[in-house]
Amino acid sequence: MSPSEAEIEILQVLWQHGRCTVRFIHEQVSQRREVRYTTTLKQLQRMVEKHFVQQHKTGKSHEYTALLPEQDVKGSLVQRLVNTAFKGSTADLLLHALGDSDPSEDELDALEKWLEKKRSEK
Repeated sequence: MSPSEAEIEILQVLWQHGRCTVRFIHEQVSQRREVRYTTTLKQLQRMVEKHFVQQHKTGKSHEYTALLPEQDVKGSLVQRLVNTAFKGSTADLLLHALGDSDPSEDELDALEKWLEKKRSEK
């Protein structure tokens, strides 16, 4: 399970909105980058073949739902990034991400709670 960037864009629409028509998916993806309707349709057809999405026929229109759970895909992508760019070090990934951003107080509080939870589990 390693969807391409274009497939992830489509999956993000489906995760956010649930069951969608090709037209709706195309409109959402087109807001981020220029893409032809036929390209979106072909991408969805390939994703059906890969079992990434399921097609539902309702009259003349086709609707799609995601078969890949969002957390599984994100987890796989993060693990691949950790393994390839950070030589397996999750801590290096986190420190790098935090070093390149300006986290809000809420985000810092969430990180502190997460750290406390992890420490108490040991």
